[in-house]
Amino acid sequence: MTTPDKPVEQELIACEICLKEVPISEATVPEATDYVVHFCGIDCYQKWKQQADADEDAGEAPAP
Repeated sequence: MTTPDKPVEQELIACEICLKEVPISEATVPEATDYVVHFCGIDCYQKWKQQADADEDAGEAPAP
């Protein structure tokens, strides 16, 4: 008799902007090795980018 497969729990990570949890497999970017920020979608990325650009214009380092 076979045993039923147990569901595998996905590892989740929070979006940098809205804190929505997304699967880490969806957030992994092979090119990012030194500094990694995760976003749930393009809208949150664009908000982060605007904040980073505004901070850079003001002479501040972008927040991680």
